[in-house]
Amino acid sequence: MCGITGWIDFERDLTHESARAGAMTGTMACRGPDAEGLWIDGHAALGHRRLAVIDLEGSRQPMTAEDDEGRTLASLTFCGEIYNYRELRAQLTTLGHRFRTAGDTEVVLRGYLQWGPELAERLNGMFALAIWDTRTEELLLLRDRMGVKPLFYLPTEHGVLFGSEPKAILANPLAPRRVSAEGLCEILDMVRTPEAAVFAGMHEVRPGQMVRVGRQGLRKHTYWRLEAREHTDDLPTTIATVRELLEDVVARQLVSDVPLCLLLSGGLDSSTVTALAARASAARGRGAVRSFSVDFADAADRFQPDAVRGMRDTPFVHDVVDHVGTRHTEVVLESAELSAPTLRASVLRAVDQPPAFWGDMWPSLYLLFRSVKQHSTVALSGEAADELFGGYRWFRNPAAVRADTFPWLTSGSARYFGGLALLDKGFLDKLDLTGYRQDRYQEALAEVPWLPGESADDRMMRKVGYLNLTRFVQTLLDRKDRMSMAVGLEVRVPFCDHRLVEYVFNTPWAMKSFDGREKSLLRAAASDLLPRSVLDRVKSPYPATQDPVYEQALRTELADVLAAPDSPVAPLLDRSRAARMLAGPLGDVSRPYDRGSLEMALWLNAWLTEYDVTLDV
Repeated sequence: MCGITGWIDFERDLTHESARAGAMTGTMACRGPDAEGLWIDGHAALGHRRLAVIDLEGSRQPMTAEDDEGRTLASLTFCGEIYNYRELRAQLTTLGHRFRTAGDTEVVLRGYLQWGPELAERLNGMFALAIWDTRTEELLLLRDRMGVKPLFYLPTEHGVLFGSEPKAILANPLAPRRVSAEGLCEILDMVRTPEAAVFAGMHEVRPGQMVRVGRQGLRKHTYWRLEAREHTDDLPTTIATVRELLEDVVARQLVSDVPLCLLLSGGLDSSTVTALAARASAARGRGAVRSFSVDFADAADRFQPDAVRGMRDTPFVHDVVDHVGTRHTEVVLESAELSAPTLRASVLRAVDQPPAFWGDMWPSLYLLFRSVKQHSTVALSGEAADELFGGYRWFRNPAAVRADTFPWLTSGSARYFGGLALLDKGFLDKLDLTGYRQDRYQEALAEVPWLPGESADDRMMRKVGYLNLTRFVQTLLDRKDRMSMAVGLEVRVPFCDHRLVEYVFNTPWAMKSFDGREKSLLRAAASDLLPRSVLDRVKSPYPATQDPVYEQALRTELADVLAAPDSPVAPLLDRSRAARMLAGPLGDVSRPYDRGSLEMALWLNAWLTEYDVTLDV
């Protein structure tokens, strides 16, 4: 896993721009703490920061391929893991390619020389990569099918800037630090639009997309998208197929030359991955796998059930550990740590925009991953199972399913993605968030693939599944990527394997909910792997602190912001509403949106200050 960046300029000799290209590369140091590389040749500069996971001594980047006379054919900077690289290497060897290294990086490079851009369709993995073809003077930007790894780009007058994160692009003086109304809407609403980026002029390579940049301009091509296909398997076959796919996916993703572990919450998703990993590890004679969970100090005494969390994770985690036999570590966090200025600054630098939703989950994830990194470099997670198998409540809410908007933004769910209560109404009216949301929804709806002859109910559920797999999941994948890579930890997500996604997306909803519960298929596929308590457990999200100490720290910080005459967020706030909130009672777990509004105001202020952002509103 790594951080990549680069600069293409067809009118400039970039061999004289090594300092600027080096500065861009330096911003990716957290993503790649093990090595740094910079390759410059005429109109192309590629940068790389490495987190060594496979082939530790080899596979340094940017990596070049040469012809028999020593002329460079292509140069690659690559972030990610290719899980089928051994099969591809064998194919390429039979085609005459010779390899100098033992990792997947050279396989990608040699695969490009053999198959060109069609290489994308052969890759199984999570990746963001850039290839500069010296023969054609063309750049290829490529992103994995589900968007596990990020990749941003900014077209310039004579080329393009790109990077794993916006900060790499912003390190170049050609990149403006301006944000339009559309960028603010992306921040303030729980709408994650493919290809959209917060900063003006910047874009993100869409999942399953390649972007090609040459002297004639920029071209985009979608090499993969979700498609509607008829599902002909019966229920027992479907359950067995899901199990077979999961076994293969998890086994592939255990490949690592560094310590690997499991992120375990005690929920169905992460517990299934943990159990399958434990079996695969035992079959290879490697002994017990290592697992990690998170909890808050005093949570046993302080926990109160709320609308989405009926019980703490810890008892279920212990059940899985005892049942599967992992070497387990529980990371216990102090709520007061979550509001530490240094921690919040680190979170902001990792995200490059206000991490608006889920409040304390951003800093708590950062702390969890930092602790895990002390023991492991790679972790497997249960992310994306809810979007794939139908785990969220809105999948089973008829009003949300039939609503003419994103289902998670309907009554009953939207309040958990709020955060606008403290913002000035005039400012919000100027942004027209309602109109922006509706436009993005209609765009998403127009993309949904339909199957001829589907019933109205099946069409509705296909729509909800598509929206979750192309919009909602991206926010969670972004959060996981930024918080893990900020501490040099690689997190793999087996449920994002495109073969599994394609199969389950096209499974009828009647099968996905055949037992009347959420994630019926997954539960059935894992029925022999897990303790009964976990199989019967109701879906519960990532834990959040209920310690009023954390909320009080937020209130104190907001009071300071309001008192400072030069706080950049102050003109955007409704001061009277802020005063009423600050005077209200602490610790009401039934009002998570109050804390969300505090978080939004504070993150906005920090972002406007630290990033010197100009708002074009």
